[in-house]
Amino acid sequence: MRALVYLGPSSAELQDRPAARLVNRDDVVVEIVGTGVCGTDRKILLGRFPARPGVVLGHESVGVVRETGPQVSSVEVGDRVVVNPTLYCGWCVPCRRGATNFCRHKAGTEVGVDRDGTYAEAVTLPERFVERVPAGLPFRSAVLIEPLACVLSNVKAASVTFDDTVVVLGAGPIGMLTALVAARQARRVTVAEPDGYRLEQAREQSAHVVDVVDVAGTDTAEAVVKAMGGERPSVVFDTTGTGLDAALRLIDDGGRVVVMGFDDTYTVPLRPLQLTNRGIRLIGAGDYRADIFPVAVDLAAELGGLHRPGSGAVPALERLVTHEFPLEHHAEAFAALGGLTQGDVYDGTGRTPRYEALKVVIRSHSGPVGADGWPVGV
Repeated sequence: MRALVYLGPSSAELQDRPAARLVNRDDVVVEIVGTGVCGTDRKILLGRFPARPGVVLGHESVGVVRETGPQVSSVEVGDRVVVNPTLYCGWCVPCRRGATNFCRHKAGTEVGVDRDGTYAEAVTLPERFVERVPAGLPFRSAVLIEPLACVLSNVKAASVTFDDTVVVLGAGPIGMLTALVAARQARRVTVAEPDGYRLEQAREQSAHVVDVVDVAGTDTAEAVVKAMGGERPSVVFDTTGTGLDAALRLIDDGGRVVVMGFDDTYTVPLRPLQLTNRGIRLIGAGDYRADIFPVAVDLAAELGGLHRPGSGAVPALERLVTHEFPLEHHAEAFAALGGLTQGDVYDGTGRTPRYEALKVVIRSHSGPVGADGWPVGV
């Protein structure tokens, strides 16, 4: 089968790999329809997030069950499914306590990082990491279930309530999903973004649910406070991975800062007194727990909507997917997200990649698709 293999920083190539097959009695072989390009994938290729050379990249995936082991009972051949790539053992101390996101046996189990992922024609996974997609959910909504689970985990960690004012740093796919979810609970949500394309998309996508602030060429914290009429937020989500300094200057006393974005090269000086005197809580949620993923599936059904040809109404989730590329055009997919050689600094100076897409999906399936984006006949 064809698979996109990570060779090292700035280097990946399409290779022929052995076809996915059943290994254990509870395995499921999923024929991949498409995989969303995650910021983590881009950071891996930029050398800013560790991954094993030789691994097949990709993890935000949906597909169709092609084969099942004899012990599998929750899915059948032909079912549309979403992949839960956050594997866990289920028997270590954290897992037994329900904290499956902190499983102590992660080595070799991170799909698309150190275990072969889904930028491929198929993947094999244990049954418990494959879940049915709700009937009628369009492909472009279903492919956002996994990032939606990440967002739910972080919003839950922040304990957002109706009296909170929320600022989201970054109007990429994760930032926009965070704003959509937070807006269901918070009093006010503001998104800050320096990139012109993403600003335009955010204003179109938000549909008056959130405020959008242009912070290009300005100090992010100052620009946001000014746009909010001098009010400081009680919760800040940094979805960029490089905005903690701005978040700490922006947050109100007694507020919560949630660090979401990944960038292993970013550091910021931190004075503990800044947290203790101002009562600021700095939160890292880690991966999502196993019980979050089914909630994300249900929420995707609500935000993604049933496909209604000719209705003219495009569900909120589906609008976030702006571009699709076939697997053999993977380089174009990453180029649409700023390429792999430009800086990726979110510090209020405007030095960010130039984006040409919001959410990009790489399709492994090359056959005809229906109006809902799924392969014809499935």
